[in-house]
Amino acid sequence: MLQKTPTAPRPEAVPHAEGVSNDEFRAALSRLAAGVVLITAQEPPLDEDGRGEDVGMTATAFMSVSLDPPLVMVSVRNDSRMDDLLAEQPRWAVSVLAESQRQVAGRFSMKGRISDRLLFADLPCVRGEATGAFLVEGALATLECDTEQRVRAGDHTLVIGRVLTASVPNTEGEPLTYFKGRYRHLD
Repeated sequence: MLQKTPTAPRPEAVPHAEGVSNDEFRAALSRLAAGVVLITAQEPPLDEDGRGEDVGMTATAFMSVSLDPPLVMVSVRNDSRMDDLLAEQPRWAVSVLAESQRQVAGRFSMKGRISDRLLFADLPCVRGEATGAFLVEGALATLECDTEQRVRAGDHTLVIGRVLTASVPNTEGEPLTYFKGRYRHLD
């Protein structure tokens, strides 16, 4: 006869007013596989002769919104560097990362970094014609966008952008995905 091993009591989660704790919410949504993109934009130049610093952010909360007109959306953490930049700079770009670009995703997801200059230093990129923002070479797809709307939603801002350009420079690669808190590849 099999004996049932008693399970350890689960730690008490601190619920939100609505009844779902942060840990419960994170655990449930970690089961949703997502594509991984690099969002880039360029800060306005400090002087007339200069070029603003390039800024990048890894995102998994990115989606198509509309075909007519072509719209996409990315979710950025409120008061983050990218949130602040996209509030003043409406032009930005998206590189849909390939499975082979896991290191790019990791590089731009680091918290607490002071400058992105070193992160872009050895990254093979081209500048988008419509935005001037970096597009990662070897990405599965690239888009350049102009912000149409910003919507505050809890601790994030949803940035909806009209797609100005779209291309598929890499038709051979597989997508980089994020599932259960880790970067993954499709089997």
